[in-house]
Amino acid sequence: MAIGHVSGGHINPAVTAGMMVSQNISILKGLLYIVVQCLGAIAGSGLLMASIPEKYHGTSMGITDLSIPAGNGILVEVMLGFVLVFTVFGVCDVNRHETKPAAALAIGCAVVVGHLATVDYTGSSMNPARSFGAAVLKNHWDNHWIYWIGPIIGGILAGLLYKYVFSAPPTGPLKIIERYTAVVTDEKELKRLAGGKEELP
Repeated sequence: MAIGHVSGGHINPAVTAGMMVSQNISILKGLLYIVVQCLGAIAGSGLLMASIPEKYHGTSMGITDLSIPAGNGILVEVMLGFVLVFTVFGVCDVNRHETKPAAALAIGCAVVVGHLATVDYTGSSMNPARSFGAAVLKNHWDNHWIYWIGPIIGGILAGLLYKYVFSAPPTGPLKIIERYTAVVTDEKELKRLAGGKEELP
């Protein structure tokens, strides 16, 4: 939420993919976001390695890997990406003012629950950039493609579903004017059909 007012605070290519397919940002801008997210992930992984004693570098250091078949891994990451991005869309909808105070909490809960539920199966990536940064620093690419395909498919599905099925209608002044215009037009049409005089402006 600290940088949401600057760039939207996507942080995650899956979120950016959902924003692109729902036409909230342009394709070019979205691709630039993803490049920068990956660079940030590499920098973050580098800082992690630099801050931890070398004797611990044999551990995963944030690398995500599978303990289940690849097909199952993709499904898990699709679900994780979907839940996270759908949550982001729901709580960040500009027409749902009641969700704003709890937006950060809801997104954080989606991440925590997703990790607790699936960390033993796929490492619970949710974020292709996060997996990419660790893979670059440790030169570990086993099944890495799954951590791009899964969350991004989930993000795209969430973005499309929210936009076309669940997005809240506008409630601002423009919507009020549209409603008034529709009512006035309908009443004028009824009076015309009934042979009455139009008294509305």
